[in-house]
Amino acid sequence: MNIPDIKLAQVVDRFDQITARMGATSDTDEIVQLGKDYAELRPVAEGVKKLMDVRAEMADLEAMLDDPEMGPMAKEEIQNLKESLPALEKEVSLLLLPKDKDDNASIVLEIRAGTGGDEAAIFAGDLFAMYSRYASLQGWKVEIENENEADMGGYKEIVASISGAGAYGMMKFESGVHRVQRVPVTETQGRIHTSAATVAVLPEPEDIDIGFSMGDVRVDTMRASGAGGQHVNKTDSAVRMTHVPTGVVVVCDAKSQHMNRANAERLLKMKLYDMEKQRVDADRAEERAGQIGSGDRSERIRTYNYPQGRVTDHRINLTLYNLDKIVAGDALSDIVNALISEDQASRLAQMEAG
Repeated sequence: MNIPDIKLAQVVDRFDQITARMGATSDTDEIVQLGKDYAELRPVAEGVKKLMDVRAEMADLEAMLDDPEMGPMAKEEIQNLKESLPALEKEVSLLLLPKDKDDNASIVLEIRAGTGGDEAAIFAGDLFAMYSRYASLQGWKVEIENENEADMGGYKEIVASISGAGAYGMMKFESGVHRVQRVPVTETQGRIHTSAATVAVLPEPEDIDIGFSMGDVRVDTMRASGAGGQHVNKTDSAVRMTHVPTGVVVVCDAKSQHMNRANAERLLKMKLYDMEKQRVDADRAEERAGQIGSGDRSERIRTYNYPQGRVTDHRINLTLYNLDKIVAGDALSDIVNALISEDQASRLAQMEAG
């Protein structure tokens, strides 16, 4: 695609303005914001400058075409540059795509057992282990906020914070219903069962302004839940917060009630923010047609078929036959990267059409 020179120049001008301002201001808050803007815009500006240099070089070579001595060499160089230009323009086009302002945020991951009884809870535990391993490979930190263990293993529900740059941008397409087809450990006759678990990925933006008031929240304390054992608290340290106007509920059951209150308030704000985010996404449904999206949490997005060793993501018709490595977390990036690429391609096509 042919990106107008004026658009490229605007990006470079903006980057130069940020760079100049960083060396001129002494305001701490402004320095922090400028640092973030600089880090976000730098790779874009570098790609744009590379494209501008290639275009300028082509213009210089074209001016030499009529020269008897330099013309043949110029023609050959122009041809080489023309062959490399489409890939470079596509790369810059992707860099110029509007970014979700939450892409760089940390996340809260919620996994709940769905249909399938004990096997669904075991599968929820498998999904949490998969995401924990994937997070570790990205250098992110995982902290459990609330867990409700099942008697046969796994979780009825588990909520965890995953902290790290770019976590939401890479994990946002994991929200939805995950289905597993396999012979459960509880099955005595070797029959294949189908079970499910739901995954929700909530962004944790740095500044959440949703008109939140603790006056709208009911706070209850209770004993931590669990399958039993020494890890279960014997005191009423767990905290449940209910946002009365919306009915949204969060629970935190670490050992410290003070920490649970702070975490529960943070999670509640994130849930309310996510509700608003999903509402905005729904309002833009037609605009987002063809994109992968992440707003419909009831959508069946992926099937893990153990007998055939395959994983299928139904949104992009992707089937891979390395189930063991994916569930282990080591090859989950094969799906994550494919989803990101598909989303970028869809948005790029919409930008070209519009």
